[in-house]
Amino acid sequence: MAELNQDSGKGGKGGKVRSKKNGGKVDLTAMVDLAFLLITFFMLTTSLNKPQAMDVAMPDKNKIKDEQSEVLTADNRSVTILLGSDNKVSWYYGQVKAPIEGPTVTGFGADGIRKVLIEKKAYVPRVSGGKDVIVIIRPSDMSTQKDLVDILDEMKIVDIKRYMIAKISPEEIDVLKRDNIYND
Repeated sequence: MAELNQDSGKGGKGGKVRSKKNGGKVDLTAMVDLAFLLITFFMLTTSLNKPQAMDVAMPDKNKIKDEQSEVLTADNRSVTILLGSDNKVSWYYGQVKAPIEGPTVTGFGADGIRKVLIEKKAYVPRVSGGKDVIVIIRPSDMSTQKDLVDILDEMKIVDIKRYMIAKISPEEIDVLKRDNIYND
C-alpha cells in the first residue's frame, strides 16, 4: 500500500516541549490505480500515424526481357512526360516522331504540368471513345529523385489511373537538349 508520511521535524533550540502529533496519512493506492488505468486507456485508444506510401505496380522480375519489346500505346491516348534538369519537364501528346501536340516545356505545380494533365484527362476520353489517358513518365539522367516524386504526386492529385515509368529514348533526349533542359 502506498502512503504519504509527513515528518514533523524538530526545529529550534529549547523552548516548550509540545506533544507530538501524528501527521495524517494519505493512501495513494487509488491514485496509482487511476493513473495506470488512464495510461492503458490512452495507449489502447490512440491511433499512431501510418506511413504514407504510394502503390506502384512493378513488372515481374522473373519474366524474360526482350530488348526489342516496347509498350505500344494508342497515339490519341498517350501523354509522355520527359523529366529534365532544373525542375523542368517537357511533355508531348502522341508519339515522339510525330506528336499530335508538343513537345512543350513546363514546370511543376498548378500552372504547369498539373494544368496539362487536367486538360488531357478531360480531352482524351472524348477522342478515344471513352478510354482514359495513359501517362508515360520518362526520367532522364539529369532529373532528380525529387522530380520523380513530384510527378508521381501530380498523378495522385489529378487522379490519373494509368501511368508508367519507362526508360528515355535517344530521340527524347534530343528533345530535352533542344529545349535546353538537359544540362550537364
